[in-house]
Amino acid sequence: MWWHVYPLGFTGAPIRPEAETTTVTHRLPQIEGWLDHLVGLGLNGLLLGPVFASETHGYDTVDHFRIDPRLGDDADIDALLSAARARGIRVLFDGVFNHVGRAHPAFRALEEQGPSAPTASLFRARWEGWTPGARVDADVFEGHDALVALDHSSPAAEDLVARVMTYWLDRGIDGWRLDAAYAVPSSFWARVLPRVRSAHPDAWFVGEVIHGDAARIVSEATVDSLTQYELWQGIWHAIADRNLFELEHAIVRHNDLLSVFAPQTFVGNHDVTRIATAIGADLVPHALAVLFTVAGVPSVYAGDEYGYEGVKEDRVGGDDAVRPAFPATPPSAASLSGAASGILSAHQQLIALRRQHPWLHRAHTDVIHRDNTSIVLRTATSDAAVLTALNIADEAIEVPVADAAHLAVGDAEHRGATAVLPARGFAVFTG
Repeated sequence: MWWHVYPLGFTGAPIRPEAETTTVTHRLPQIEGWLDHLVGLGLNGLLLGPVFASETHGYDTVDHFRIDPRLGDDADIDALLSAARARGIRVLFDGVFNHVGRAHPAFRALEEQGPSAPTASLFRARWEGWTPGARVDADVFEGHDALVALDHSSPAAEDLVARVMTYWLDRGIDGWRLDAAYAVPSSFWARVLPRVRSAHPDAWFVGEVIHGDAARIVSEATVDSLTQYELWQGIWHAIADRNLFELEHAIVRHNDLLSVFAPQTFVGNHDVTRIATAIGADLVPHALAVLFTVAGVPSVYAGDEYGYEGVKEDRVGGDDAVRPAFPATPPSAASLSGAASGILSAHQQLIALRRQHPWLHRAHTDVIHRDNTSIVLRTATSDAAVLTALNIADEAIEVPVADAAHLAVGDAEHRGATAVLPARGFAVFTG
């Protein structure tokens, strides 16, 4: 279970520097200072956003083999990996392998040497009318001119990505998040990943996929998991719109994936509006109850455990609000507001429950009751069950809880086959 950090924002690094940054600033040790917090939450994985040298936000890479000087250097990343390993924390790197920044040396060589550049086969460029030194017309990622797409039919691109992945796995990471994996042909991953796994058979690969036939993509690409955006949408949108039928639909769809893979699940990440903003701080525990009692590989986006707020906007700098700087060390419990303390406690209790029931990783969830503002989920195997009951209405409600035996988390009056949930209350029972 991952704690997801966007390093540039987390450490307060300048996201859009006015000039190329070459001076090394040792900011990565700040993340090391939060590792005990990660463990205290009950998590055991650190999902790091981009750490490689880049032009601005980290997703415009200019050197896959060098730590971004705004974050530190090789010694800093080695120290972070060592500190994580000492605590039993696995580390995932964010691999941006669909595109690179326009200032990447491999692409700069094209602008200087044209189609005769030794790196020309890495990109899909058009040379008609080009003159030396002129801007090269090449395919880009989703209209972003600064993000030049790799040519994934090229053996050179395959070799580069396999080499980068293997290099950092050799250095001690445990796997890769594959950024914008939906934009890369599945056949590319199917060629690259077996090469990497030949040296690192236990490495774990999760692809960022927002839409599409997830089961087919996993099978064809040979990745281990994909980001579960459909469930994320079903959780927050159903709660925000007071329409829990939408959550039921998402869970039914989620179940269909489990025979193929365990999706990477979340209620927040670096690309979306904060969950506390989307649904209100008082209902964050409801979203968490679903996240940690349905199947998948859950992640917590750093700050969500304190109820951080922020709106994602579609503009330059529109991610900044959901990628803020963090303090040097975690806040003390005494310094937290009542809302933040309650959200932190809900995270700790629900993660603990998840750890006590590891079979939840791949178990199906049945919906045994639902209306617009209440729902009861039963996630079970042949000999164990967890029931999750949500009430997002402004009045108490009585709901069926089937074979619930023990109230594990939340607040409810258990009446045997039913339970009374208070207004805007939730409860998780074990059976």
